[in-house]
Amino acid sequence: MAEQRLGIIMHGVTGRMGYNQHLVRSILAIRDQGGIMLKNGDRLVVDPIIVGRNADKMQALAKKHNIARWSDDLEAALANPDDAIFFDAGTTLMRAGLLEKALAAGKHVYCEKPTSDDLDVAVNLAKTARASGLKHGVVQDKLFLPGLMKIKMLKDSGFFGDILSVRGEFGYWVFEGDWQKSQRPSWNYRKNDGGGIILDMLCHWRYVLDNLFGEVQAVSCLGATHIPQRVDEQGNTFNCDTDDAAYATFELEGGVIAQINSSWTTRVRRDDLVTFHVDGTHGSAVAGLHKCWTQHRVNTPKPVWNPDQPQTMNFFNDWEEVPDNWPADNGFKVQWEMFLRHVAEDAPWEYGLEAGAKGVQLAELGLKSWDERRWLDVPKLQF
Repeated sequence: MAEQRLGIIMHGVTGRMGYNQHLVRSILAIRDQGGIMLKNGDRLVVDPIIVGRNADKMQALAKKHNIARWSDDLEAALANPDDAIFFDAGTTLMRAGLLEKALAAGKHVYCEKPTSDDLDVAVNLAKTARASGLKHGVVQDKLFLPGLMKIKMLKDSGFFGDILSVRGEFGYWVFEGDWQKSQRPSWNYRKNDGGGIILDMLCHWRYVLDNLFGEVQAVSCLGATHIPQRVDEQGNTFNCDTDDAAYATFELEGGVIAQINSSWTTRVRRDDLVTFHVDGTHGSAVAGLHKCWTQHRVNTPKPVWNPDQPQTMNFFNDWEEVPDNWPADNGFKVQWEMFLRHVAEDAPWEYGLEAGAKGVQLAELGLKSWDERRWLDVPKLQF
């Protein structure tokens, strides 16, 4: 058995997602498990270098997690031929430029989403990556959530019959930052910094809907800025000039209708921070991040509408949980391992920068739909 080293330049790993999900729970977890076994019997070991503008932060992070390499010089990192992959989880507004630099330096690229806040930029980036012949990918993490993997299993088994509709609820209350610290960075609520829940979440809903229920063909979206002022990390009050909630309806191929509410201004009274309710002719399912419950048509109760009496039926009791029949690894790590195999041995991969551009397209159309207050078709993108 031979050992293959794969050097990875990791940018944007001081942020919440970059640090927790990509650095600690993915790449360092892969490192600590001894790498990945390839089909030919070789072991692929990862060798990350973390890169950021603040040298003190990079050094402290490297020391904390026993990372041998760190740098505050991105240009020098990109110039090192011993590192094959560039990963970015930094700010949306910087992402496309960074990926273009990495591709020009001959690096395979993998990144968070959105890939840009501008569709033309996102499409051109995907075209550049295609023309380069390099491997490229965008994070599609929710496809690897145990709850949605169970939904896919149900669909593939024919459980639903014909799918009729999908209803999604995402979000939680993000504190304003005055008397309790906010759980999200303040840039999320400033348009010029790439903020807004439509740009953030419709990129997610594009790949979820396309891959699980049918390609999105049309969208109607209403956004809102429910909280007009918040307090930033320095304790300064600022005006919020972009959306903190989105109420969207999608028409999918095959006539499936999807409705998804996304909100940072809602208090949770449901099974999880995100839930998907799928109704079909033969059965229905409700999934959260991990759990999934089903109700087949032969087990569907027959309620009677009677507003004059209190409801006596407990509708939650009429659902059966899908068992955890396989071990559920971290979804980000699972997709990282797929991408690393794609780079190392050309394993199958479906989530290139084209998927990132599709997400940007839907977000852009969602914003336009809100502005023009009308339904908009989602045309096929050409790459």
